Amino acid sequence: MSVLELLTHGDGVSRTVAALLLAMSVSSWVVILWKAWLLRGGTHAVLRSIAAFWQSASLAEAEQRLAAFDRASLVRPTVAALQHAAASPDGAAGAAAATLGAAGDRNQRLTRVLREGLHAALRRLQAGQILLATVGATAPFVGLLGTVWGIYGALVGIAGQAGGFTIDKVAGPVGEALVMTAFGLAVAIPAVLAYNVFGRVIGRIEAELEGFAHDLLGSFGEAPAPAPPPPARPMPV
Repeated sequence: MSVLELLTHGDGVSRTVAALLLAMSVSSWVVILWKAWLLRGGTHAVLRSIAAFWQSASLAEAEQRLAAFDRASLVRPTVAALQHAAASPDGAAGAAAATLGAAGDRNQRLTRVLREGLHAALRRLQAGQILLATVGATAPFVGLLGTVWGIYGALVGIAGQAGGFTIDKVAGPVGEALVMTAFGLAVAIPAVLAYNVFGRVIGRIEAELEGFAHDLLGSFGEAPAPAPPPPARPMPV
């Protein structure tokens, strides 16, 4: 019996399990292909984008150069946040001092906008990872459920047949039910491998982006005011 015939002649539970595994497989492969395209340059693309930024003469030039290097748009959100902060001088911020966003000094506002840009890039990196982890963890059990249900149905059907118990009456239905376990493993293995590979690349990129945001804060933020000297102690009489 072929796989198509097995799914066609199965009951409602078997068809539901097969449809769920098919949906898991399609969704995980869509995520795998998309993230492979997103992370095709890996850490090297991010490093080239950061180097292109620091080699630029101005923020406008850096934005133009990043358009060619940062195709995955991982560095540009942080640079866009920096440009937004640079476009709001202290004078304009003072005119809108009534808002909570304008409260605090320049370093605090710059830290906030850089954090928002960094989180936007990290959300893009982490998208789909939960789906891959869920598929990799649950697909084998979904396939096992289909196998257990198929074996149960096969044993019930054999029990109702006349002629006694023979191995040929058990091997066929049970072997067909075991195909569901193979389906579950075929869905789970690519998802688990992709999750581990992508997680390692994402961890390296996150470290580079966090270091880049820290460098931006140190370069474009204000130097802290020097601490006042301690008061002079009175001379003993």
